Amino acid sequence: MVGFEMNDRRKIGIGLTGFGVLFTFLGIIFFFDKGLLAMGNILFVAGVMLTIGMKSTVSFFLKPRNYKGSILFGAGFCLVIFGWAVVGMIIEAYGFILLFSGFWPTVVVFLYRVPVLGRLLQQPFLMSFFDRFTRTERRVPV
Repeated sequence: MVGFEMNDRRKIGIGLTGFGVLFTFLGIIFFFDKGLLAMGNILFVAGVMLTIGMKSTVSFFLKPRNYKGSILFGAGFCLVIFGWAVVGMIIEAYGFILLFSGFWPTVVVFLYRVPVLGRLLQQPFLMSFFDRFTRTERRVPV
């Protein structure tokens, strides 16, 4: 796959991922509502699969360096589905952090380039926080 071509499948995947994050957020706001959290998890995973493809998703979760994060994310996912929402979300959040910690520098650099949000994030107190994640990535010329 060369580049990141935006076709209809990827657009739907990004939408499902966004709805998954929204439902998860609402589930947490509404005191760990099991239904909203389960729906958010299912939509998030389905959205990731549609966005990057089934083969890439499976290979990402099954990489040897991602085993611990994948197992914790999957265990938390199952616990949320079976009704242990608080414990499941704690385990799932830790697995999510382990799985996606390599993407934080890219996300922070992207957020710095968003027109309005970038100016807000470039405040000194926030930059010192975000610079921990992007020590070398911010110095690369574009």
